[in-house]
Amino acid sequence: MSNDTVAKVQEYKDSLIQKAEHLIIQGFPEKIVELNELLSTPMFSERNFNEVHQDLNIPIPDPITVNNHDDTHLDGVDQQPSAKRPRNDISTTGVKVMFLATGSVACNEPLCDMIRIVKPIIRKLVEDSNLLKMWISFMIPKIEDGNNFGVSVQEDTLAEIQAVESEAAAFFDQISRYFLSRAKVVSKVAKYPHIDDYRRAVVELDEKEYLSLWLVVCEVRNRYSSLHDIVIKNLEKLKKPRSSNADSLY
Repeated sequence: MSNDTVAKVQEYKDSLIQKAEHLIIQGFPEKIVELNELLSTPMFSERNFNEVHQDLNIPIPDPITVNNHDDTHLDGVDQQPSAKRPRNDISTTGVKVMFLATGSVACNEPLCDMIRIVKPIIRKLVEDSNLLKMWISFMIPKIEDGNNFGVSVQEDTLAEIQAVESEAAAFFDQISRYFLSRAKVVSKVAKYPHIDDYRRAVVELDEKEYLSLWLVVCEVRNRYSSLHDIVIKNLEKLKKPRSSNADSLY
């Protein structure tokens, strides 16, 4: 390995350590204040479900007139309908959907506006967690016997950061699952436009996502707070794990 390559790797490590320490001292507090201010805005603080109700623009078809003049009552004798007679029951067969006369069914625009705000927040938590994880990894000393309490502090903190990173990544999956679930229910409305329960299911799903997005922002704020707290309390041990002090983790 050339000296130039070694120098570049060391430069990368030094730069990462500098960014992580700036993130801990200044970035985390600023992010916590920013998220608190966001949660106090009307979009997140009022949580009025009526604001996310949106018409699907799928019309209800006219009722089908059923011809009751059949031969089921002849000569006063009840005749059973033929088993081979095809059933044209729209409640069971649904409507064959080739296209919608009203065009496409739009996404819920108020929720999309919220998602456009929330997704960068989630992405930033993933990036910050990854940076902090690498910073602690670089601080872990070589394996030796004895005086490993500080190393255990580093490992416990690293496990906490990894859990936050995984949870933040799961928030992305939650958003994608919402759109998939809504698409499935909307397709049911298109096929069975006369069944109100499917329409109601879309409303309930939108309300659930509205509350979930507020909860995601709260959880991101809480995770920043907890990470900042645990790192600041153990900053000396994290940077110098094999000092003579033996402070507790919390």
